[in-house]
Amino acid sequence: MTSATTTALSWELARGAAYEAGAALPRPVTEVPLGQADGGTLAQPLRTRTDLPAFPTSSVDGWATRGPAPWRIVGRVLAGTRAEPLTGAGTCVEIATGAMVPDGTEQIVRVEDSTRTPDGVTGRARSAREWREVGDEARAGEELVPAGTPVTPGLLGLAASCGYDTLAVRPPVRCAVLVFGDELLTRGLPGEGRVRDCLGPSLPSWLRRLGAQVTEPIGPVEDTLDAHVDALRTAIDQGAELVCTTGGTMHGPVDHLHPALAELGAAYVVNTVEVRPGFPMLLASAGTTVVAGLPGNPQSAIVALVSLVAPALAGLSGRPLPELPRIRLGAAVPGRGGYTHLALVDRAGRPVPHVGSAMLRGLAGSVGFAVIPPGRDGAEGDEVALVPLPLLPGERP
Repeated sequence: MTSATTTALSWELARGAAYEAGAALPRPVTEVPLGQADGGTLAQPLRTRTDLPAFPTSSVDGWATRGPAPWRIVGRVLAGTRAEPLTGAGTCVEIATGAMVPDGTEQIVRVEDSTRTPDGVTGRARSAREWREVGDEARAGEELVPAGTPVTPGLLGLAASCGYDTLAVRPPVRCAVLVFGDELLTRGLPGEGRVRDCLGPSLPSWLRRLGAQVTEPIGPVEDTLDAHVDALRTAIDQGAELVCTTGGTMHGPVDHLHPALAELGAAYVVNTVEVRPGFPMLLASAGTTVVAGLPGNPQSAIVALVSLVAPALAGLSGRPLPELPRIRLGAAVPGRGGYTHLALVDRAGRPVPHVGSAMLRGLAGSVGFAVIPPGRDGAEGDEVALVPLPLLPGERP
């Protein structure tokens, strides 16, 4: 195992190393029915298996006509039926939205723009074409969605429209959460030297928002080396591909994570990061399992989550490393000397109060972390990278 004195990495290098570590581990690709693919990741590009639409399709209810009005009605075309060609001048067929447009159609007149008489139909077509031509949306073989895209209900609908019955996906990453610390309470009021466990209830939800499949947290795990080793081995033996631990990342009298990793023969990928807050974070590989060591202080743990766990999960899932959006600072944000400063900000780019490493109040009112590079301060009006907090689709912090 790499020595515990491994030099700290810059925040950017650590983020990239975490992604590469996840991407390097083999994970299965499975072919599953569309209804079971939601939440996975496309393992192959989604290409159209036919033109979209595959046949000319009416956009409205009305009349498919040929020649000048009045038009003699010679039939009806409903969605799901094959349309016979329209061959005679001065003829029309009633047509429903989504129905196949007959060959020979020159225009479609909306039902609201027409009049039906005993002798036929009169009316006037609008200037815009009222049907979709073959291939209007896509041509057969065209790549619509690249591999590495998360599977969503919208993507499933698109795949079905292309004629897919199954999709090749990488399933969600199986993730375990281990909570370390004899000082932690799992219920009731804090006091008498003990504090409530904030990460056991919240970390699984953050991980699910990153696309992971999370089991019930284990802990608090007793502050002994044997208990730490047993908890890690149990999680790995039960099939966890990513294990997130909380606390014990330093070298104090009850910080057993480093010795436990040594006991397992794990190899460090990242061992401390030049970032504030949250620098004593780590990432290690134990066989085909990634172990992420998050600091015990709650805000520091979330810094580690977005810095190391999110990139590692992207790599494990076969997704690209997310590009960071930009935000314009609405007020000055101080730097942290030679360290990257991840500063909690609101939607207007203003730093929020109550942002100590052990505090969660500021986190609850922010959109993410503004990235202030080493050796500088953030001035009002500066455009900087933003590490957004993980959200479910449709959520707004």
